[in-house]
Amino acid sequence: FTIKKCEKNHQKGFILLGRKGVYKVEKFLGEGSYGKVAKCKKLGTDQVVAIKIIWGSGQMEINALEELSQINADDHNLVKFVESFKYKKYTCIAFEVLDQSLLDFMEKRDFHPLTVEEIRTIAWQLIVALKGLKSVNLVHCDIKLDNIMLVDQVSEPFRVKLIDFGLAEKIGHMRTGATMQNICYRAPEVILGLPLDQSVDLWTVGYILFVLYTGSFIHGWDDVWKLDTPQQQSKKKGRLVEDNIPFWSCDQLIHSCLDKTKIKEVEQFVDLLKRMLMVDPSKRISPSEALQHPFFTMGRVQPTAGTHTTNPEEPPAVEVHLQPEAKEVTNTPQRPAAVSQECSSMKKKPGRIQQQRETIREHLVTPLNPPPQPNPSKAHPSIWPLTARSVPPNPRRKSSVKIPLHCVEKSVTKIRSKTGAALQSVG
Repeated sequence: FTIKKCEKNHQKGFILLGRKGVYKVEKFLGEGSYGKVAKCKKLGTDQVVAIKIIWGSGQMEINALEELSQINADDHNLVKFVESFKYKKYTCIAFEVLDQSLLDFMEKRDFHPLTVEEIRTIAWQLIVALKGLKSVNLVHCDIKLDNIMLVDQVSEPFRVKLIDFGLAEKIGHMRTGATMQNICYRAPEVILGLPLDQSVDLWTVGYILFVLYTGSFIHGWDDVWKLDTPQQQSKKKGRLVEDNIPFWSCDQLIHSCLDKTKIKEVEQFVDLLKRMLMVDPSKRISPSEALQHPFFTMGRVQPTAGTHTTNPEEPPAVEVHLQPEAKEVTNTPQRPAAVSQECSSMKKKPGRIQQQRETIREHLVTPLNPPPQPNPSKAHPSIWPLTARSVPPNPRRKSSVKIPLHCVEKSVTKIRSKTGAALQSVG
């Protein structure tokens, strides 16, 4: 079976006869070693589906989809299965039409990293999907950026669904030493030929979250990549190899965070990553435990789109905050107790602010026959009891910067001194 043969037999406008309807091929959406995916319209209706045209039986995927039909696909962020049927020697599987893969999305933006808020939204949905798979004793075994689809990035930003269950296996039927997963996403127990279970999917999702945050893969991501040293790679390529980011520990992600208002969020994210990327699968966090992690429960977590569920074990959805809450800068000097007390009394007496304005006006706006000016060096230090005035907030950040009291007093004293000297010279 070749792509050319598929193109020859399945052109635009080609008719596929299914069990639940007749489908007309409108265009091809993608292709792979398995065959092609076509966008089709169900004749007599407005329904549009994506039909995966496979050379071979495709029975493993059909069996997995039938198992998944026991749970609600939308509630668990899984692609919605429509039907399967045979056409000549091809197996056709019809699904709902989705927008684009996460790989295509990241490539369009040159793998520019996503924000913590965006990653949180995606992470929650993927872990809910894994919990759904576990409820029917399935392991995906081939989670990767290609198999995570954005539903509709325009109307539902970062709502995702898991697709492609062609390699899915029953928990307990996974053969020790079996080769599975793309080498880039492969869990340690798969590489080492150890017993396997659903934790291989947790590892892969954790790795994907790392890639989304850094915009980089830790190592090569094709099947011919070898575990060579940098020197060996350089010798083969004839140049210094710097394809990978310098990375030694997940804690580096915390230190590399430039937005100090998000340090706590990044710390929680890194902690979740560490738990998902435990080398020992028996110590790896489970989907249920991951959904209760502080990264999701710290007050601004669960996305409302695509995560509604009838499962009573699921925590209730919480409003998503796309922007971090404003946080006040904490490195400003502390006010003396007396000054703070005076500020609080000013808030209770609005009229006093006007009195202070009059006092300032007396010193800055001098009459035609000015009275003798006091020595600026002996000026009362509390001539401006407003202590610290907030700078107008910068629209690019929520936090406000405050001017220390001593700076304000020094500026006012300097202005008074210059004004008095100037008026005396005029007089």
